[in-house]
Amino acid sequence: MSKKNAEYDFKWCPGCGDFGVRRALEFAMVDWLEETGLPMENNVVIAGIGCSGNLVHLLEGPQPYGFHGIHGRSLPIAMGVKMARPELNVVVIAGDGDFLSIGAEHIGPQASRNLNVCAIIMDNGVYGLTKGQSSPTTALGVITSSTPFGKLEAEINPLELYLTLGVSFIASGFSSQPRPLAKLITQGMEHRGFSIVHVQSPCTAYNDTYETLKGNAKKGIQPALWSIPDEHDPGDRAAAHELLQQGGIPLGVIYQDSDRLSLDQQVEKTWAKAGAKSVQELMGAFEF
Repeated sequence: MSKKNAEYDFKWCPGCGDFGVRRALEFAMVDWLEETGLPMENNVVIAGIGCSGNLVHLLEGPQPYGFHGIHGRSLPIAMGVKMARPELNVVVIAGDGDFLSIGAEHIGPQASRNLNVCAIIMDNGVYGLTKGQSSPTTALGVITSSTPFGKLEAEINPLELYLTLGVSFIASGFSSQPRPLAKLITQGMEHRGFSIVHVQSPCTAYNDTYETLKGNAKKGIQPALWSIPDEHDPGDRAAAHELLQQGGIPLGVIYQDSDRLSLDQQVEKTWAKAGAKSVQELMGAFEF
């Protein structure tokens, strides 16, 4: 990808939205390091399988630890890392096919636990790596390589799903706006709990939605993207729900519950209640 980091070659199509997400993650990591004073090695990026998995490595300079899991299982792996080393900043990288299909079963449990990780989801509405099959966010009736007569299932609304399942930080971004997206990712990493930054990241090869998202005045296409008003209170769950009923795709922080304890905080409280046992007490537990 570069002379300085030639071994990290990003296999993405020209114009792929994931380039912008990668740049935003770089910006966010730099901000995070400046804020915390910690080395890059204190960051761990967990990825599933898909185009998004290339983000386990950044472009230049020191690299975070990168771990490729298996398809749809990035959250359980992230939980294992966070439970073993709660002081690390753990970032999950996944696509809509990875995270919202086979991986969807893990979102609810981690939301209930309030696992302290930041998940960045790149949504292009297809399985890009395997040549454009329909994904959970592909619209009803769309023709793809796996739905030659049109998709039979209606698309899901990920933002509504996250709010319903109890994710404690929900933000929505766009890959063509790396600086604002970086701020959302930084806020997600700063949040003590389960944060999801859902990103519209168009696939130029199989589902080029740039015109739909950004609009085209000459063609009379109104942009699907719109900025969340400054007066929106992300701490108000009812307001977040109402926001998502307005149609289109809002950009910004939709919801944040800063009062809930994260899983690692709950574990610390449990350890304090249980107390440490001596070797004799542990051995005595095996006596009959």
